[in-house]
Amino acid sequence: MREKLEKLLENSYAKYSGYRVSSICVMMDGKEISGVNVENASFGATICAERNAITTAIALGYKKGDFKELHVMVDSDKIGTPCFVCRQVITEFMNKDILVKLYSKTEELTLTVADLCPYPFSEENLW
Repeated sequence: MREKLEKLLENSYAKYSGYRVSSICVMMDGKEISGVNVENASFGATICAERNAITTAIALGYKKGDFKELHVMVDSDKIGTPCFVCRQVITEFMNKDILVKLYSKTEELTLTVADLCPYPFSEENLW
């Protein structure tokens, strides 16, 4: 998976920060859905690699329960964790026991969604 993520980093559009990120969602059926960060001069319009991959999977017809793993790589020596907007999207579509594997150029860290998001905001909070 590391090699696929490294290759995918080349597609990142990180013109402003230089902080390239790639992500791959592995689905229960074995399909891999890729995403990269895409920055914008209007910084709020930037999309993170994680949300890019997850929303692409949803657009392809996948639903909650169809996700098996999430892999995220940053082009850095230090592991980066998903931002809180991405964490919210992760908790919306991924079960708590899904593995989230984080990579830097030299390190790896494996967590579950529950580890990454111990106190999620979900539909139960709306009622």
